[in-house]
Amino acid sequence: MADKKVTGFVKLQIPAGAANPAPPVGPALGAQGVNIMQFCQAFNAQTQDQSGTIIPVEITVYEDKSFTFVCKTPPAAVLIKEKLGIKSGAAIPQIQVAGTLTEDQLREIAEIKMPDLNANTIEAAMEIVAGTARSMGVRIEGREMKKKYVPSRKVAAMLQGKAVD
Repeated sequence: MADKKVTGFVKLQIPAGAANPAPPVGPALGAQGVNIMQFCQAFNAQTQDQSGTIIPVEITVYEDKSFTFVCKTPPAAVLIKEKLGIKSGAAIPQIQVAGTLTEDQLREIAEIKMPDLNANTIEAAMEIVAGTARSMGVRIEGREMKKKYVPSRKVAAMLQGKAVD
């Protein structure tokens, strides 16, 4: 493996166990000259136990068109939505609340994400996940927002149901 020359990297987010040659997988790998069906079968076999969850994957393509891939942990936003059972975050995160996470739930998500985060301690990982949660309009029990949000006139008008120019 060490003597193979790397010709490219491809990063994709694919539902676990559901990779197929349709976009985005086919065009991204076809442009690199990779055997698309071989990748799909290998990815689906490796992720079949996580069925349905979005899995980021980093594919390394070599000169002879062979490839290796590494599956990452699901995005923090996906884990938060699964934990709370919501479809999406708040439309205006600083004002609307999409849900509330407990400290224990936050720790569970941080432990799952730890291998992919740039954090040395679980507490640092929890802060990173908490930031993602705040940007989605998800509150964390026992933690307050650091500064008070004051909406712009445009956002205030939207909240009151008025027409926005």
